[in-house]
Amino acid sequence: MSSSGVDYAKSPSPPQYATGSDAEKNEFGTPPARVASVSVGALDQTHRKLKSRHIQLIGIGGTIGTALYVQIGKGLLQGGPASLFLAFSLWCSVILAVTLCMAEMVTYLPISSPFIRFAGRWVDEAFGFAAGWNFFVFEAALVPFEITACNVVIHFWSEAVPTAAIIAIVIILYALINVLAVKWYGESEFWAALGKVFLIVGLIVFTFIVMLGGNPKHDRFGFRYWKDPGAFNVFYHTGSLGRFMGFFQCLIQASFTISGPDYVSMAAGEAENPRSVMPRAFNAVFYRLTTFFMLGSLCVGILVPYDDPTMAEAFAQDKPGAAASPYVVAMGRLGIPVLPHLVNAMVLTAAFSAGNSYVYCASRSLFGLALEGKAPRFLTVCLRNGVPIYSVAVVLLISLVSFLQVSQGSATVLAWFVSLVTASQLINYSVMCLTYLCFFRALRAQGIDRSSLPYRGFLQPYAAWYGLVATFVMAWMGGYTVFLPGNWKVPSFLFSYMMLFICPVLYMGWKIIHRTKIVKPEEADLVKDLAGIEEYTKNFVVAPAKSRFERILDLLFG
Repeated sequence: MSSSGVDYAKSPSPPQYATGSDAEKNEFGTPPARVASVSVGALDQTHRKLKSRHIQLIGIGGTIGTALYVQIGKGLLQGGPASLFLAFSLWCSVILAVTLCMAEMVTYLPISSPFIRFAGRWVDEAFGFAAGWNFFVFEAALVPFEITACNVVIHFWSEAVPTAAIIAIVIILYALINVLAVKWYGESEFWAALGKVFLIVGLIVFTFIVMLGGNPKHDRFGFRYWKDPGAFNVFYHTGSLGRFMGFFQCLIQASFTISGPDYVSMAAGEAENPRSVMPRAFNAVFYRLTTFFMLGSLCVGILVPYDDPTMAEAFAQDKPGAAASPYVVAMGRLGIPVLPHLVNAMVLTAAFSAGNSYVYCASRSLFGLALEGKAPRFLTVCLRNGVPIYSVAVVLLISLVSFLQVSQGSATVLAWFVSLVTASQLINYSVMCLTYLCFFRALRAQGIDRSSLPYRGFLQPYAAWYGLVATFVMAWMGGYTVFLPGNWKVPSFLFSYMMLFICPVLYMGWKIIHRTKIVKPEEADLVKDLAGIEEYTKNFVVAPAKSRFERILDLLFG
Protein backbone atom coordinates (compact mmCIF):
# COMPACT_ATOMS: atom_id res chain seq x y z
CA MET A 1 0.00 0.00 0.00
CA SER A 2 1.44 3.33 -1.05
CA SER A 3 1.36 6.42 1.08
CA SER A 4 -1.44 7.74 -1.12
CA GLY A 5 -3.68 4.84 -0.19
CA VAL A 6 -3.63 3.21 -3.66
CA ASP A 7 -2.73 -0.48 -3.68
CA TYR A 8 0.16 -1.48 -5.95
CA ALA A 9 0.80 -4.88 -4.41
CA LYS A 10 1.79 -6.55 -7.70
CA SER A 11 3.96 -3.74 -8.97
CA PRO A 12 7.67 -4.28 -8.21
CA SER A 13 8.52 -0.64 -8.92
CA PRO A 14 7.05 2.71 -7.92
CA PRO A 15 3.90 3.71 -9.81
CA GLN A 16 4.49 5.14 -13.26
CA TYR A 17 2.76 8.33 -14.30
CA ALA A 18 0.97 7.06 -17.37
CA THR A 19 0.00 9.57 -20.03
CA GLY A 20 -1.97 7.52 -22.56
CA SER A 21 -5.62 6.66 -22.75
CA ASP A 22 -7.23 4.12 -20.41
CA ALA A 23 -7.26 1.53 -23.18
CA GLU A 24 -3.51 1.94 -23.72
CA LYS A 25 -2.83 1.49 -20.01
CA ASN A 26 -4.84 -1.72 -19.86
CA GLU A 27 -3.17 -3.04 -23.00
CA PHE A 28 0.38 -2.54 -21.72
CA GLY A 29 -0.36 -3.48 -18.13
CA THR A 30 0.51 -0.07 -16.72
CA PRO A 31 -0.90 0.44 -13.23
CA PRO A 32 -3.41 3.29 -13.21
CA ALA A 33 -1.29 5.42 -10.91
CA ARG A 34 -2.15 8.62 -12.63
CA VAL A 35 -4.97 8.20 -15.10
CA ALA A 36 -4.47 10.85 -17.75
CA SER A 37 -7.81 10.31 -19.43
CA VAL A 38 -11.03 8.60 -18.61
CA SER A 39 -13.59 7.18 -20.99
CA VAL A 40 -16.55 9.49 -20.69
CA GLY A 41 -18.28 8.28 -23.80
CA ALA A 42 -17.94 5.59 -26.40
CA LEU A 43 -15.61 7.71 -28.50
CA ASP A 44 -14.03 10.17 -26.07
CA GLN A 45 -10.29 10.01 -26.66
CA THR A 46 -9.25 13.27 -25.02
CA HIS A 47 -6.53 13.21 -22.34
CA ARG A 48 -6.59 14.61 -18.81
CA LYS A 49 -3.50 16.81 -18.74
CA LEU A 50 -4.75 20.24 -17.66
CA LYS A 51 -3.61 21.26 -14.19
CA SER A 52 -5.46 23.60 -11.84
CA ARG A 53 -3.35 26.59 -12.93
CA HIS A 54 -4.11 25.88 -16.60
CA ILE A 55 -7.86 25.74 -16.01
CA GLN A 56 -7.93 28.88 -13.89
CA LEU A 57 -6.05 30.89 -16.48
CA ILE A 58 -8.11 29.42 -19.34
CA GLY A 59 -11.20 30.70 -17.53
CA ILE A 60 -9.66 34.11 -16.95
CA GLY A 61 -8.08 34.27 -20.40
CA GLY A 62 -11.32 33.42 -22.19
CA THR A 63 -13.19 36.12 -20.29
CA ILE A 64 -10.73 39.02 -20.35
CA GLY A 65 -10.53 40.26 -23.91
CA THR A 66 -10.62 43.66 -25.54
CA ALA A 67 -14.03 44.40 -23.99
CA LEU A 68 -12.54 45.09 -20.55
CA TYR A 69 -9.89 47.45 -21.92
CA VAL A 70 -11.59 49.17 -24.87
CA GLN A 71 -15.33 48.52 -25.36
CA ILE A 72 -16.00 49.28 -21.69
CA GLY A 73 -15.54 52.93 -22.64
CA LYS A 74 -18.76 52.82 -24.67
CA GLY A 75 -20.67 51.92 -21.52
CA LEU A 76 -19.09 54.90 -19.76
CA LEU A 77 -20.18 57.22 -22.58
CA GLN A 78 -23.76 55.96 -22.49
CA GLY A 79 -24.40 55.62 -18.76
CA GLY A 80 -21.75 57.46 -16.77
CA PRO A 81 -19.37 56.15 -14.08
CA ALA A 82 -21.92 55.26 -11.39
CA SER A 83 -24.18 53.40 -13.83
CA LEU A 84 -21.18 51.49 -15.18
CA PHE A 85 -19.96 50.43 -11.74
CA LEU A 86 -23.45 49.48 -10.50
CA ALA A 87 -24.24 47.52 -13.66
CA PHE A 88 -20.99 45.54 -13.54
CA SER A 89 -21.47 44.83 -9.83
CA LEU A 90 -25.05 43.64 -10.39
CA TRP A 91 -24.11 41.39 -13.27
CA CYS A 92 -21.33 39.79 -11.22
CA SER A 93 -24.06 38.53 -8.87
CA VAL A 94 -25.78 36.87 -11.85
CA ILE A 95 -22.51 35.22 -12.87
CA LEU A 96 -22.11 34.00 -9.27
CA ALA A 97 -25.49 32.27 -9.52
CA VAL A 98 -24.51 30.58 -12.79
CA THR A 99 -21.12 29.59 -11.35
CA LEU A 100 -22.74 27.91 -8.34
CA CYS A 101 -24.91 25.85 -10.70
CA MET A 102 -22.08 24.79 -12.96
CA ALA A 103 -19.59 24.05 -10.18
CA GLU A 104 -21.95 21.59 -8.51
CA MET A 105 -22.89 19.72 -11.69
CA VAL A 106 -19.45 19.65 -13.31
CA THR A 107 -17.65 18.56 -10.13
CA TYR A 108 -20.13 15.71 -9.77
CA LEU A 109 -19.64 14.57 -13.37
CA PRO A 110 -16.55 16.17 -15.01
CA ILE A 111 -16.92 15.00 -18.60
CA SER A 112 -16.21 16.59 -21.97
CA SER A 113 -18.61 19.42 -22.95
CA PRO A 114 -20.45 18.89 -19.67
CA PHE A 115 -23.36 21.31 -19.60
CA ILE A 116 -24.24 20.56 -23.23
CA ARG A 117 -24.54 16.86 -22.46
CA PHE A 118 -26.21 17.43 -19.09
CA ALA A 119 -28.99 19.38 -20.83
CA GLY A 120 -29.77 16.36 -23.00
CA ARG A 121 -29.63 13.86 -20.14
CA TRP A 122 -31.52 15.76 -17.46
CA VAL A 123 -33.89 18.08 -19.35
CA ASP A 124 -34.66 16.80 -22.85
CA GLU A 125 -32.53 15.41 -25.67
CA ALA A 126 -33.94 18.08 -27.96
CA PHE A 127 -33.04 20.74 -25.40
CA GLY A 128 -29.47 19.44 -25.31
CA PHE A 129 -29.31 19.59 -29.10
CA ALA A 130 -30.45 23.23 -29.22
CA ALA A 131 -28.27 24.24 -26.27
CA GLY A 132 -25.19 22.59 -27.73
CA TRP A 133 -25.47 24.24 -31.11
CA ASN A 134 -26.19 27.60 -29.51
CA PHE A 135 -23.02 27.34 -27.44
CA PHE A 136 -21.02 26.28 -30.47
CA VAL A 137 -22.29 29.29 -32.46
CA PHE A 138 -21.47 31.54 -29.50
CA GLU A 139 -17.88 30.32 -29.18
CA ALA A 140 -17.26 30.03 -32.91
CA ALA A 141 -18.52 33.60 -33.50
CA LEU A 142 -16.15 34.93 -30.85
CA VAL A 143 -13.14 33.64 -32.81
CA PRO A 144 -13.58 36.04 -35.78
CA PHE A 145 -14.55 38.77 -33.29
CA GLU A 146 -11.15 38.56 -31.60
CA ILE A 147 -9.35 38.17 -34.93
CA THR A 148 -11.04 41.40 -36.02
CA ALA A 149 -9.95 42.98 -32.75
CA CYS A 150 -6.34 41.88 -33.36
CA ASN A 151 -6.41 43.61 -36.73
CA VAL A 152 -7.81 46.81 -35.21
CA VAL A 153 -5.19 46.82 -32.44
CA ILE A 154 -2.26 46.34 -34.83
CA HIS A 155 -3.46 49.26 -36.96
CA PHE A 156 -3.03 51.48 -33.90
CA TRP A 157 0.66 51.56 -34.86
CA SER A 158 0.50 51.46 -38.64
CA GLU A 159 -1.99 51.13 -41.49
CA ALA A 160 0.73 49.68 -43.73
CA VAL A 161 0.08 46.05 -42.75
CA PRO A 162 -2.69 44.60 -44.96
CA THR A 163 -5.80 43.48 -43.09
CA ALA A 164 -5.92 40.16 -44.95
CA ALA A 165 -2.32 39.37 -43.93
CA ILE A 166 -3.03 39.98 -40.24
CA ILE A 167 -6.12 37.76 -40.35
CA ALA A 168 -4.25 34.96 -42.11
CA ILE A 169 -1.33 35.05 -39.65
CA VAL A 170 -3.62 34.93 -36.61
CA ILE A 171 -5.62 31.99 -37.99
CA ILE A 172 -2.42 30.06 -38.77
CA LEU A 173 -1.13 30.65 -35.24
CA TYR A 174 -4.42 29.43 -33.77
CA ALA A 175 -4.17 26.30 -35.91
CA LEU A 176 -0.62 25.55 -34.79
CA ILE A 177 -1.42 26.00 -31.09
CA ASN A 178 -4.63 23.99 -31.14
CA VAL A 179 -3.28 20.91 -32.91
CA LEU A 180 -0.69 20.43 -30.20
CA ALA A 181 -1.48 18.24 -27.19
CA VAL A 182 -3.87 19.93 -24.77
CA LYS A 183 -1.05 20.25 -22.24
CA TRP A 184 0.78 22.66 -24.56
CA TYR A 185 -2.40 24.56 -25.35
CA GLY A 186 -2.94 24.93 -21.61
CA GLU A 187 0.65 26.09 -21.12
CA SER A 188 0.45 28.71 -23.86
CA GLU A 189 -2.89 29.99 -22.60
CA PHE A 190 -1.59 30.09 -19.03
CA TRP A 191 1.20 32.52 -19.88
CA ALA A 192 -0.89 34.62 -22.26
CA ALA A 193 -3.69 34.93 -19.70
CA LEU A 194 -1.17 35.74 -16.99
CA GLY A 195 -0.15 38.73 -19.09
CA LYS A 196 -3.78 39.90 -19.04
CA VAL A 197 -3.84 39.63 -15.26
CA PHE A 198 -0.68 41.73 -14.99
CA LEU A 199 -2.18 44.32 -17.36
CA ILE A 200 -5.46 44.80 -15.48
CA VAL A 201 -3.67 44.83 -12.11
CA GLY A 202 -1.20 47.36 -13.50
CA LEU A 203 -4.03 49.57 -14.80
CA ILE A 204 -5.79 49.45 -11.43
CA VAL A 205 -2.56 50.47 -9.68
CA PHE A 206 -2.02 53.16 -12.34
CA THR A 207 -5.47 54.58 -11.60
CA PHE A 208 -4.82 54.72 -7.87
CA ILE A 209 -1.48 56.49 -8.36
CA VAL A 210 -2.58 59.11 -10.89
CA MET A 211 -5.85 59.97 -9.11
CA LEU A 212 -3.79 60.90 -6.03
CA GLY A 213 -1.57 63.25 -8.02
CA GLY A 214 1.14 60.88 -9.25
CA ASN A 215 1.06 62.20 -12.82
CA PRO A 216 3.08 64.74 -14.88
CA LYS A 217 0.52 67.47 -14.15
CA HIS A 218 0.47 66.70 -10.41
CA ASP A 219 -3.32 66.89 -10.64
CA ARG A 220 -4.94 65.25 -7.60
CA PHE A 221 -8.32 64.72 -9.29
CA GLY A 222 -9.74 61.83 -7.22
CA PHE A 223 -13.46 61.36 -7.98
CA ARG A 224 -13.76 64.76 -9.69
CA TYR A 225 -15.55 63.39 -12.74
CA TRP A 226 -18.27 61.83 -10.59
CA LYS A 227 -19.25 65.41 -9.68
CA ASP A 228 -18.53 67.17 -12.96
CA PRO A 229 -20.05 66.20 -15.37
CA GLY A 230 -21.70 63.78 -12.92
CA ALA A 231 -22.13 60.17 -11.88
CA PHE A 232 -25.01 59.35 -14.26
CA ASN A 233 -25.47 60.11 -17.94
CA VAL A 234 -28.73 60.04 -19.87
CA PHE A 235 -29.29 57.86 -22.94
CA TYR A 236 -31.86 58.61 -25.64
CA HIS A 237 -34.27 60.29 -23.20
CA THR A 238 -33.76 63.00 -20.59
CA GLY A 239 -34.52 62.92 -16.87
CA SER A 240 -34.99 59.76 -14.82
CA LEU A 241 -35.95 57.64 -17.83
CA GLY A 242 -32.79 58.70 -19.64
CA ARG A 243 -30.63 57.85 -16.63
CA PHE A 244 -32.30 54.43 -16.31
CA MET A 245 -31.73 53.74 -20.01
CA GLY A 246 -28.10 54.76 -19.54
CA PHE A 247 -27.80 52.28 -16.69
CA PHE A 248 -29.44 49.60 -18.83
CA GLN A 249 -26.93 50.20 -21.63
CA CYS A 250 -24.17 49.59 -19.08
CA LEU A 251 -25.93 46.39 -17.97
CA ILE A 252 -26.00 45.18 -21.58
CA GLN A 253 -22.28 45.98 -21.81
CA ALA A 254 -21.67 43.99 -18.62
CA SER A 255 -23.64 40.99 -19.90
CA PHE A 256 -21.34 40.83 -22.93
CA THR A 257 -18.11 41.50 -21.03
CA ILE A 258 -18.43 39.30 -17.92
CA SER A 259 -18.40 35.51 -18.14
CA GLY A 260 -16.27 32.69 -16.76
CA PRO A 261 -18.10 29.51 -15.68
CA ASP A 262 -18.57 28.27 -19.24
CA TYR A 263 -14.84 28.40 -20.00
CA VAL A 264 -13.91 26.63 -16.78
CA SER A 265 -16.49 23.89 -17.31
CA MET A 266 -15.39 23.20 -20.89
CA ALA A 267 -12.00 22.10 -19.54
CA ALA A 268 -13.55 19.50 -17.20
CA GLY A 269 -13.12 16.60 -19.62
CA GLU A 270 -9.38 17.25 -19.88
CA ALA A 271 -8.75 18.30 -16.28
CA GLU A 272 -6.31 16.39 -14.14
CA ASN A 273 -8.02 15.10 -10.97
CA PRO A 274 -11.20 17.14 -11.68
CA ARG A 275 -13.03 16.31 -8.45
CA SER A 276 -10.33 18.24 -6.59
CA VAL A 277 -9.34 20.78 -9.22
CA MET A 278 -12.69 21.96 -10.58
CA PRO A 279 -14.25 23.41 -7.37
CA ARG A 280 -11.10 25.43 -6.68
CA ALA A 281 -10.96 26.58 -10.30
CA PHE A 282 -14.59 27.75 -10.32
CA ASN A 283 -14.16 29.69 -7.08
CA ALA A 284 -10.79 31.18 -7.97
CA VAL A 285 -11.89 32.29 -11.43
CA PHE A 286 -15.12 33.86 -10.20
CA TYR A 287 -13.62 35.85 -7.34
CA ARG A 288 -10.63 37.03 -9.35
CA LEU A 289 -12.74 38.05 -12.32
CA THR A 290 -15.25 39.81 -10.09
CA THR A 291 -12.41 41.82 -8.55
CA PHE A 292 -11.02 42.72 -11.98
CA PHE A 293 -14.36 43.68 -13.52
CA MET A 294 -15.70 45.68 -10.58
CA LEU A 295 -12.45 47.55 -10.03
CA GLY A 296 -11.97 47.96 -13.79
CA SER A 297 -15.40 49.54 -14.20
CA LEU A 298 -14.66 51.81 -11.23
CA CYS A 299 -11.27 52.84 -12.63
CA VAL A 300 -12.47 53.99 -16.05
CA GLY A 301 -15.09 56.19 -14.37
CA ILE A 302 -12.38 57.77 -12.23
CA LEU A 303 -9.95 58.38 -15.09
CA VAL A 304 -12.21 59.85 -17.77
CA PRO A 305 -15.46 61.89 -17.71
CA TYR A 306 -18.35 60.39 -19.63
CA ASP A 307 -18.46 63.42 -21.94
CA ASP A 308 -14.78 63.26 -22.91
CA PRO A 309 -14.61 64.40 -26.57
CA THR A 310 -11.50 62.37 -27.38
CA MET A 311 -13.08 59.07 -26.33
CA ALA A 312 -16.40 59.92 -28.00
CA GLU A 313 -14.58 60.75 -31.24
CA ALA A 314 -12.53 57.54 -31.07
CA PHE A 315 -15.67 55.39 -30.91
CA ALA A 316 -17.54 57.49 -33.48
CA GLN A 317 -14.69 57.32 -36.00
CA ASP A 318 -13.69 53.71 -35.29
CA LYS A 319 -10.15 54.64 -34.34
CA PRO A 320 -7.87 51.59 -34.27
CA GLY A 321 -6.51 49.65 -31.33
CA ALA A 322 -6.51 51.08 -27.86
CA ALA A 323 -7.19 54.63 -29.09
CA ALA A 324 -10.73 54.37 -27.68
CA SER A 325 -9.58 52.79 -24.41
CA PRO A 326 -10.42 54.98 -21.40
CA TYR A 327 -6.98 54.18 -20.01
CA VAL A 328 -5.20 55.42 -23.15
CA VAL A 329 -7.44 58.50 -23.28
CA ALA A 330 -6.55 59.24 -19.63
CA MET A 331 -2.84 58.86 -20.37
CA GLY A 332 -3.20 61.39 -23.17
CA ARG A 333 -5.07 63.83 -20.91
CA LEU A 334 -2.32 63.55 -18.30
CA GLY A 335 0.56 63.90 -20.78
CA ILE A 336 1.97 60.38 -20.39
CA PRO A 337 3.58 59.53 -23.77
CA VAL A 338 4.89 55.93 -23.67
CA LEU A 339 2.30 53.91 -21.76
CA PRO A 340 -0.39 53.96 -24.51
CA HIS A 341 1.87 51.84 -26.73
CA LEU A 342 2.49 49.39 -23.90
CA VAL A 343 -1.24 49.14 -23.21
CA ASN A 344 -1.94 48.57 -26.90
CA ALA A 345 0.64 45.77 -27.00
CA MET A 346 -0.98 44.08 -24.00
CA VAL A 347 -4.45 44.54 -25.50
CA LEU A 348 -3.17 42.75 -28.60
CA THR A 349 -2.02 39.88 -26.39
CA ALA A 350 -5.43 39.87 -24.68
CA ALA A 351 -7.30 39.71 -27.98
CA PHE A 352 -5.09 36.93 -29.35
CA SER A 353 -5.32 34.90 -26.14
CA ALA A 354 -9.11 35.25 -25.95
CA GLY A 355 -9.49 34.06 -29.53
CA ASN A 356 -7.25 31.10 -28.75
CA SER A 357 -9.55 30.15 -25.85
CA TYR A 358 -12.59 30.40 -28.09
CA VAL A 359 -11.06 28.03 -30.66
CA TYR A 360 -10.53 25.53 -27.84
CA CYS A 361 -14.03 25.89 -26.35
CA ALA A 362 -15.79 25.86 -29.74
CA SER A 363 -13.96 22.74 -30.89
CA ARG A 364 -14.67 20.93 -27.60
CA SER A 365 -18.35 21.86 -27.73
CA LEU A 366 -18.59 20.49 -31.27
CA PHE A 367 -16.73 17.38 -30.12
CA GLY A 368 -19.23 16.95 -27.27
CA LEU A 369 -22.17 17.28 -29.66
CA ALA A 370 -20.66 14.59 -31.88
CA LEU A 371 -20.15 12.27 -28.89
CA GLU A 372 -23.87 12.55 -28.14
CA GLY A 373 -24.86 11.92 -31.78
CA LYS A 374 -25.98 15.52 -32.32
CA ALA A 375 -23.24 16.36 -34.81
CA PRO A 376 -21.56 14.28 -37.56
CA ARG A 377 -19.70 11.27 -36.18
CA PHE A 378 -16.40 12.08 -37.92
CA LEU A 379 -15.99 15.07 -35.58
CA THR A 380 -15.18 12.63 -32.74
CA VAL A 381 -11.90 11.60 -34.40
CA CYS A 382 -8.88 12.57 -32.31
CA LEU A 383 -5.17 12.60 -33.00
CA ARG A 384 -2.92 10.40 -30.87
CA ASN A 385 -2.31 13.39 -28.60
CA GLY A 386 -6.05 13.63 -27.83
CA VAL A 387 -6.89 16.65 -30.01
CA PRO A 388 -10.28 16.40 -31.83
CA ILE A 389 -8.71 17.41 -35.11
CA TYR A 390 -11.79 17.70 -37.32
CA SER A 391 -13.65 19.74 -34.72
CA VAL A 392 -10.71 22.13 -34.55
CA ALA A 393 -10.63 22.31 -38.36
CA VAL A 394 -14.33 23.26 -38.55
CA VAL A 395 -13.82 26.11 -36.08
CA LEU A 396 -10.83 27.40 -38.05
CA LEU A 397 -12.89 27.32 -41.23
CA ILE A 398 -15.58 29.43 -39.53
CA SER A 399 -12.91 31.90 -38.45
CA LEU A 400 -12.44 32.77 -42.14
CA VAL A 401 -15.59 34.88 -41.72
CA SER A 402 -13.25 37.50 -40.23
CA PHE A 403 -12.14 38.30 -43.80
CA LEU A 404 -15.47 40.16 -44.11
CA GLN A 405 -13.84 43.16 -42.48
CA VAL A 406 -11.68 43.61 -45.58
CA SER A 407 -14.76 44.95 -47.40
CA GLN A 408 -17.23 45.84 -44.63
CA GLY A 409 -14.97 47.65 -42.17
CA SER A 410 -13.92 46.59 -38.70
CA ALA A 411 -16.51 48.61 -36.77
CA THR A 412 -19.45 47.07 -38.65
CA VAL A 413 -18.16 43.51 -38.31
CA LEU A 414 -17.35 43.95 -34.62
CA ALA A 415 -20.87 45.29 -33.96
CA TRP A 416 -22.43 42.29 -35.71
CA PHE A 417 -20.45 39.77 -33.70
CA VAL A 418 -21.03 41.58 -30.39
CA SER A 419 -24.80 41.43 -30.91
CA LEU A 420 -24.72 37.78 -31.96
CA VAL A 421 -22.54 36.49 -29.13
CA THR A 422 -24.29 38.53 -26.42
CA ALA A 423 -27.63 36.87 -27.16
CA SER A 424 -26.03 33.41 -27.46
CA GLN A 425 -24.12 33.84 -24.20
CA LEU A 426 -27.26 34.79 -22.30
CA ILE A 427 -29.15 31.82 -23.77
CA ASN A 428 -26.24 29.65 -22.71
CA TYR A 429 -26.44 30.84 -19.10
CA SER A 430 -30.20 30.33 -19.07
CA VAL A 431 -29.59 26.76 -20.24
CA MET A 432 -27.10 26.17 -17.42
CA CYS A 433 -29.50 27.41 -14.75
CA LEU A 434 -32.48 25.46 -16.11
CA THR A 435 -30.37 22.30 -16.38
CA TYR A 436 -29.30 22.73 -12.76
CA LEU A 437 -32.92 23.03 -11.62
CA CYS A 438 -33.67 19.72 -13.35
CA PHE A 439 -30.54 18.20 -11.78
CA PHE A 440 -31.66 19.47 -8.36
CA ARG A 441 -35.13 17.93 -8.82
CA ALA A 442 -33.63 14.64 -10.01
CA LEU A 443 -31.39 14.37 -6.95
CA ARG A 444 -34.38 14.91 -4.68
CA ALA A 445 -36.62 12.50 -6.62
CA GLN A 446 -33.99 9.75 -6.56
CA GLY A 447 -33.19 10.19 -2.87
CA ILE A 448 -29.63 11.46 -3.34
CA ASP A 449 -28.54 13.78 -0.54
CA ARG A 450 -26.72 16.85 -1.90
CA SER A 451 -24.38 16.72 1.09
CA SER A 452 -22.87 13.57 -0.48
CA LEU A 453 -21.81 15.47 -3.61
CA PRO A 454 -18.14 16.43 -4.11
CA TYR A 455 -19.19 20.10 -4.19
CA ARG A 456 -22.42 21.72 -3.05
CA GLY A 457 -23.33 25.27 -4.05
CA PHE A 458 -25.07 27.52 -1.54
CA LEU A 459 -28.45 29.29 -1.88
CA GLN A 460 -29.79 26.59 -4.17
CA PRO A 461 -32.21 26.35 -5.91
CA TYR A 462 -32.84 30.08 -5.40
CA ALA A 463 -29.55 31.07 -7.03
CA ALA A 464 -30.48 29.03 -10.10
CA TRP A 465 -33.88 30.73 -10.36
CA TYR A 466 -32.25 34.15 -10.00
CA GLY A 467 -29.72 33.37 -12.73
CA LEU A 468 -32.40 31.92 -15.03
CA VAL A 469 -34.75 34.90 -14.79
CA ALA A 470 -31.97 37.50 -15.10
CA THR A 471 -30.30 35.94 -18.14
CA PHE A 472 -33.59 35.13 -19.90
CA VAL A 473 -34.87 38.71 -19.53
CA MET A 474 -31.55 40.21 -20.65
CA ALA A 475 -31.45 37.91 -23.70
CA TRP A 476 -34.66 39.51 -24.97
CA MET A 477 -33.83 43.05 -23.88
CA GLY A 478 -30.24 43.16 -25.12
CA GLY A 479 -31.13 44.48 -28.57
CA TYR A 480 -34.02 46.73 -27.59
CA THR A 481 -32.39 49.88 -28.98
CA VAL A 482 -33.07 48.70 -32.53
CA PHE A 483 -36.78 49.35 -31.88
CA LEU A 484 -36.27 52.96 -30.79
CA PRO A 485 -37.41 55.58 -33.32
CA GLY A 486 -34.76 56.14 -35.97
CA ASN A 487 -32.61 53.15 -34.88
CA TRP A 488 -34.05 50.36 -37.04
CA LYS A 489 -31.38 48.42 -38.95
CA VAL A 490 -32.02 44.95 -40.34
CA PRO A 491 -28.48 43.57 -39.62
CA SER A 492 -28.65 44.86 -36.02
CA PHE A 493 -32.03 43.19 -35.50
CA LEU A 494 -30.92 39.89 -37.02
CA PHE A 495 -27.68 39.64 -35.06
CA SER A 496 -29.42 40.63 -31.80
CA TYR A 497 -32.33 38.21 -32.03
CA MET A 498 -31.38 35.54 -34.56
CA MET A 499 -30.35 32.92 -31.99
CA LEU A 500 -33.45 33.61 -29.89
CA PHE A 501 -35.54 32.40 -32.83
CA ILE A 502 -33.17 29.72 -34.13
CA CYS A 503 -32.89 27.87 -30.78
CA PRO A 504 -36.64 27.11 -30.50
CA VAL A 505 -36.61 25.93 -34.13
CA LEU A 506 -33.68 23.59 -33.39
CA TYR A 507 -35.45 22.33 -30.27
CA MET A 508 -38.77 21.63 -31.99
CA GLY A 509 -37.12 20.15 -35.07
CA TRP A 510 -35.10 17.60 -33.07
CA LYS A 511 -38.09 16.88 -30.83
CA ILE A 512 -40.44 16.18 -33.72
CA ILE A 513 -37.96 14.11 -35.74
CA HIS A 514 -36.69 12.02 -32.81
CA ARG A 515 -39.90 12.11 -30.71
CA THR A 516 -38.05 13.01 -27.53
CA LYS A 517 -39.76 13.66 -24.22
CA ILE A 518 -38.99 15.92 -21.29
CA VAL A 519 -37.02 13.84 -18.78
CA LYS A 520 -38.89 13.06 -15.57
CA PRO A 521 -36.86 13.71 -12.38
CA GLU A 522 -37.07 10.10 -11.24
CA GLU A 523 -35.89 8.89 -14.68
CA ALA A 524 -32.96 11.29 -15.18
CA ASP A 525 -29.70 9.38 -15.72
CA LEU A 526 -27.40 10.58 -12.95
CA VAL A 527 -25.01 7.61 -13.10
CA LYS A 528 -23.91 7.39 -16.74
CA ASP A 529 -20.10 7.86 -16.90
CA LEU A 530 -19.99 8.14 -13.10
CA ALA A 531 -18.21 4.81 -12.56
CA GLY A 532 -15.30 5.86 -14.76
CA ILE A 533 -14.93 9.16 -12.90
CA GLU A 534 -15.05 7.41 -9.52
CA GLU A 535 -12.42 4.88 -10.63
CA TYR A 536 -10.18 7.64 -11.97
CA THR A 537 -10.47 9.62 -8.72
CA LYS A 538 -9.75 6.56 -6.58
CA ASN A 539 -6.61 5.65 -8.52
CA PHE A 540 -5.23 9.14 -9.04
CA VAL A 541 -1.81 9.94 -7.59
CA VAL A 542 -0.45 13.46 -7.84
CA ALA A 543 2.76 13.59 -9.87
CA PRO A 544 5.53 15.40 -8.00
CA ALA A 545 6.54 18.80 -9.38
CA LYS A 546 9.60 18.54 -11.61
CA SER A 547 11.20 21.78 -10.48
CA ARG A 548 11.05 24.46 -7.81
CA PHE A 549 9.39 26.78 -10.32
CA GLU A 550 6.57 24.26 -10.87
CA ARG A 551 6.12 23.94 -7.11
CA ILE A 552 5.74 27.72 -6.84
CA LEU A 553 3.13 27.74 -9.63
CA ASP A 554 1.22 24.89 -7.98
CA LEU A 555 1.28 26.78 -4.69
CA LEU A 556 -0.07 29.97 -6.28
CA PHE A 557 -2.77 28.30 -8.37
CA GLY A 558 -3.31 24.99 -6.60
